[in-house]
Amino acid sequence: MARAATHSLAHSLAIVTGASTGIGLELAKECARNGFDLLIAADDPAIEEAAKELRALGVTVETVQADLATLDGVDKLCAAVKGRPVDALLANAGHGLGHGFLDQDFQEARHVIDTNITGTLYLIQTIGRGMRDRKQGRILITGSIAGFMPGTYQAVYNGTKAFIDSFSFALRHEIQDSGVTVTCLMPGATDTEFFERAGMEDTQIGQGKKDDPAMVAKVGFDAMMRGDGDVVAGWKNKLQTAMAAVTPSGILAEQHRKQAEPGSGHH
Repeated sequence: MARAATHSLAHSLAIVTGASTGIGLELAKECARNGFDLLIAADDPAIEEAAKELRALGVTVETVQADLATLDGVDKLCAAVKGRPVDALLANAGHGLGHGFLDQDFQEARHVIDTNITGTLYLIQTIGRGMRDRKQGRILITGSIAGFMPGTYQAVYNGTKAFIDSFSFALRHEIQDSGVTVTCLMPGATDTEFFERAGMEDTQIGQGKKDDPAMVAKVGFDAMMRGDGDVVAGWKNKLQTAMAAVTPSGILAEQHRKQAEPGSGHH
């Protein structure tokens, strides 16, 4: 069974967003190792370096540099599909923003919402309709265990991930008889450029031990291939989500403050 499944992946097309570094790059590597040709996207020029690394794995790799927070950016990515059937969509683009909400630049906060939610949903709807028409496809959405807890000093980011975690389950059940699967990957703190970009290097969570993005990506990719509904990467994160489910929101918010408050890494 496994051999047949692998064989059928030859020249299948996978789209991976946020693929220039971190979990996205590792997800793209998993796709390449399993025979998927790739269309990868990110908003920075490092996507070209990522493509070189991925081509070394023996698959065709096309790149799109676009801001996936915008509908135009998503349209640019979808245009690059050129009408081909997409077998897997790995909607991984996303970023965070540290510090208190009232101290944030609103355009930066909005960019988090537009990247993590608006652009992600527009991409999923556009590609997902084609999958539903063909009655086959796999969608992997990178959510986060952050969606289980109020994100004090990371309020907008955690809010977007609560939305995405919820949305992915709803979509999965809306299309459960369509031949298209929806899987939500929920990592915890992972060793990527996330904390640096979010301005959170001086926080306890920013300085703490993190998960290996290659491990997170493998867990997510395998769950997508099985068609699982959701997967939490790492046993500590599984424990954290189980605790979050039975802990009052006020206590979770205070716990998060201790982890994400600016300067908390120096305490």
